[in-house]
Amino acid sequence: MAEHADDATHKPETMMEKIADKLHIGGDHSSSSSSDSDNDERPRPSAPPAPAAPAASEVTTASFADSASAAAADAKDKMFRLFGREQPIHKVLGGGKPADVFMWRNKNISAGVLGGATAVWIIFELLGYHLLAFLCHGLIFSLGVLFLWSNASSFINKSPPQIPEVIIPEDLVLNIALSTRHEINRAFANLRQIALGHDIKKFLIVIAGLWLLSILGSCCNFLTLIYIVFVVLHTVPVLYEKYEDHIDSYGEKGWIEVKKQYAVFDAKVLSKVPRGPLKDKKN
Repeated sequence: MAEHADDATHKPETMMEKIADKLHIGGDHSSSSSSDSDNDERPRPSAPPAPAAPAASEVTTASFADSASAAAADAKDKMFRLFGREQPIHKVLGGGKPADVFMWRNKNISAGVLGGATAVWIIFELLGYHLLAFLCHGLIFSLGVLFLWSNASSFINKSPPQIPEVIIPEDLVLNIALSTRHEINRAFANLRQIALGHDIKKFLIVIAGLWLLSILGSCCNFLTLIYIVFVVLHTVPVLYEKYEDHIDSYGEKGWIEVKKQYAVFDAKVLSKVPRGPLKDKKN
């Protein structure tokens, strides 16, 4: 009987233990689920924002601006230029120091050169001074001042004048002579081609240029003509560089009109003029 009582008391305990174990397991699940929910509710660090991609409208605008600038550059390159030039006016004038003077890159030097040329023109043209007399009087004055200064320096306890030794380099003279020879030979070759009647257009241009020079020569002397050319070189290139596009547009219109008139003149007159042989006959 005692054994049966122990078994009876042991059975309810085991049942209670099982119920407690089940409740404990359920509590673990609830606690784990609550911890998971707590973890879910915690704020997570936000990822760094990705760089914003350029909008399609901005890309389209940039590409359109690039294409427009490229088209404008091509149009400017293909624009009509006076005398068919393909380089800036500074390069046409030589691109060195003389071009800098004519284009007023240094205003003080350009103004000094133009003022000196104006003074020379006033002395020889307006005052009637002759070149030989001017050179002789200038040398007399300079040599007299230097001679007196050199002899008087020992009496007044001052240093004598430092007169630099002037030597013309041989290379400079040879280069100038070779350049002059090349230009003269080229001019003679062009004149020969014109005289042979190979190019009527060039013949008419040369004749018109010589006729204009003869008119200017009858109106003024050689010195005044040189001074006019000098002043033109100091003014026209600067103005042309400043208003280049406007001048070229008017020049294009004028050149089209000249070509029309030349076509009419060629059809009525030049086509009836007999021309010389295209090539010289070999002996």
